[in-house]
Amino acid sequence: MAGAVGGLISLPAWANGWTTETVRPVQQILSRSQASLLAEMVETIIPATNTPGAKALNVHQFVQKMVTDCYDKPAQANLQKGLDSLDGLAQTSFSKPFAEGDSAQRTALLTQLAQSTDKASKDFYSLVKNLTIRGYMTSEYVMTNLTHYEFIPGHYYGCVPVKTKAVSQPK
Repeated sequence: MAGAVGGLISLPAWANGWTTETVRPVQQILSRSQASLLAEMVETIIPATNTPGAKALNVHQFVQKMVTDCYDKPAQANLQKGLDSLDGLAQTSFSKPFAEGDSAQRTALLTQLAQSTDKASKDFYSLVKNLTIRGYMTSEYVMTNLTHYEFIPGHYYGCVPVKTKAVSQPK
């Protein structure tokens, strides 16, 4: 009993040290360069306009986390290979890395991936696009500011007069 009480007392002090930098996912499947390329790719899919883009809302971290935790090894390998081939494809298409291309070049490259006859390229693009849309639409910013999501729908008014209707008795 004393150990449990001591643990509960020390828990807030221990948890106060947590930050996004100290709480990292255990398994990383992407290198830093692949992660930054993924960030540029999701930003191309949902760019910043008068609302933040996918990169500003950290959707690339969502995509990486989902693929790492919820998809099998072939899908994880396809993401890695797809990101590597994307930069190579950008080099051959417009002689610079994907991150340095303008929005029209990036969009044309992603359209090329979407219409590719290569199943791996098409699957890679489809995976990233679907997870980007899901991550963006379920982000806190979009849910609270754009869709006006209410955690508990409807409002409960505890003190409201109840109107009663007089019921006539049959004779």
